[in-house]
Amino acid sequence: MISVLQLARPEILTLRPYEHAAWEPAFERMHANEMPWRASQEDSAAGLNRYPEPQPQELIEHLAELYGTAPDNVLAGRGSDEGIDLLVRAFCRAGEDSIMICPPTFGMYKVSARIQGAGVVEVPLLKERGYALDVERVLAAWNDKVKLVFVCSPNNPTGNLLDRAAIETLCSKLTDKAIVVVDEAYIEFAGVESIVPALARFENLVVLRTLSKAYALAGARCGALLAHKDIVALLSGVITPYALPTHTIESVLLCTDASHRAEAQARIQTILREREVLLNALAAVPAVRRVWRSDSNFLLLQCVDVKGVLDAAMSGGLIIRDLRSNPLLADCVRVSVGTPEQNARLLRTLERLPGAVSGDAA
Repeated sequence: MISVLQLARPEILTLRPYEHAAWEPAFERMHANEMPWRASQEDSAAGLNRYPEPQPQELIEHLAELYGTAPDNVLAGRGSDEGIDLLVRAFCRAGEDSIMICPPTFGMYKVSARIQGAGVVEVPLLKERGYALDVERVLAAWNDKVKLVFVCSPNNPTGNLLDRAAIETLCSKLTDKAIVVVDEAYIEFAGVESIVPALARFENLVVLRTLSKAYALAGARCGALLAHKDIVALLSGVITPYALPTHTIESVLLCTDASHRAEAQARIQTILREREVLLNALAAVPAVRRVWRSDSNFLLLQCVDVKGVLDAAMSGGLIIRDLRSNPLLADCVRVSVGTPEQNARLLRTLERLPGAVSGDAA
């Protein structure tokens, strides 16, 4: 057992996992209390009357190849969200342990911690440095109750990549002290290599990936947690039995084959071109104070009047993300890069808005 597992909840380390029905596809099934006939008009390859294979071998091998790691390092779940939830439940004791986050960032880290009854330590990103990671403050804020440090790169909702060397410094300095969880939901849009190869050097590194963004499979709900095999084995005993539905498994295998990967790459290139067009055009809109540069498929906009911007977008039949509930982004919205027609329509609606009044500093 690797030493980082000592950070896990003791009761999880000794947990006897649920024993699901044996997976023996060569035999006819009379052991899982399933209906022996399919539902009418059901056309899945495996049959929805049968439970899916827990952590399907074909899917795990497929995801391992897609993300450049070994199958033993892969746990498949329902999007990145399930990976976040599993980590918090496995490593944080309610009322005792904490996670660390670097706001503004993805909200599910805090939500999962609060549901578990874990604390949340916050070390804000450095806005004046383009929302950079403050490594020194993260390390200074760590204490022995902090079991998980979540960083999102590219970060949601600011869109920027975090410095790779800074993340690796955290992994090195927090060896045996905390698990560093790097959420790479948007890495395909950043034009850089994933941090996945660093798994071979850092036993306390966990990487989250998702098929929701670059592969257009948000509705399929499939993501991957990539980590040392001992962490994967531990979490395999915590994840819900038969977590991935049959349709999800079959859709992922189909829609991430060679031809669909080529399609995804072509679409990513279109998004990147449109991102630059949208960024430059929005920067000239009077109602927009600032557009933050992005390494993702969305843009963060600092606005003169957030409500006016939201209403204008809706007048054009479009909805963009209201960020006013976040005190660090109270004058901001987030805009996903859409089709060329959607982007042009958004610009037409926003260009009609007034800008800052005289003396209103940006």
